[in-house]
Amino acid sequence: MISKGLRWLRGGRSVSQRFPEGLAPWRVVGASITGSSHQRFGEPCQDAAGWALGPERSLIVAVADGAGSAKLGGEGARLAISTAIDHLTGRRSLGSGESHEKDLIAALERARSALASEAEDRGVDIRELAPTLILLQATHDSVTALQVGDGSAVIEDNQNGITGLTKPQVGEYVNETIFITAEDAMDRVETTTHLGAPSGGAVFSDGLQLLALKMPEATPHPPFFEPLLRFVSTATDAQTTGEELRSFLASPRVTSQTTDDLTLVLFSRDDNLAANQDRSG
Repeated sequence: MISKGLRWLRGGRSVSQRFPEGLAPWRVVGASITGSSHQRFGEPCQDAAGWALGPERSLIVAVADGAGSAKLGGEGARLAISTAIDHLTGRRSLGSGESHEKDLIAALERARSALASEAEDRGVDIRELAPTLILLQATHDSVTALQVGDGSAVIEDNQNGITGLTKPQVGEYVNETIFITAEDAMDRVETTTHLGAPSGGAVFSDGLQLLALKMPEATPHPPFFEPLLRFVSTATDAQTTGEELRSFLASPRVTSQTTDDLTLVLFSRDDNLAANQDRSG
């Protein structure tokens, strides 16, 4: 079903605008749409996503989902994303080994501090700004991910195929998860590092879990990801690709399976993009 939907998504449309050379060697496309459960009550999308080029041409991706019960959950998600990305892109070098995971943890701590300050300034309980958070840092030979809450991140490489990096964190009850504003969030954070040259990957919010993951083991569902990763790896038009991804997420093929907000960020690595930038620079 998903692969057929993606062929419809592509639609044979012409391409004209290249992906930003400033992101070389990465192609990245992402989209968020408001779930029908929020549309019904006139509520905005509470998901947020962002990406940027980090030190040594690493790729930083972040996805957050504001708590449905939080009045300012969407704003909290956007603040967490921007704070974490600013911290990770502000470093001069990547370091090596366990330092990648420590950098992501430091970014999470910055995001928590920013949310605490925002709550104090607004005179609200920090729980009103509560989001989940997934951070991913991809280099030429490894991928490191951090997660608090639900959603997931997956990676693809030429040797191992599609592999899950993170799994949704669930609470004691159905549809309950963990948020970065919780007092014990730093005790619940999970980090992992995948060694191997990534060819692509995806980060997504919990609205896509039932489509993208095989439950209850929460492993990636290849028929969902394979056409999507081919889609981004062959794309040349940044604007059109984003529009097509958004249309795909909003299609009945997807929305008939979930009523939640949907966010999906796809990326691929193309070393030719970096080589072209070097020659032109």
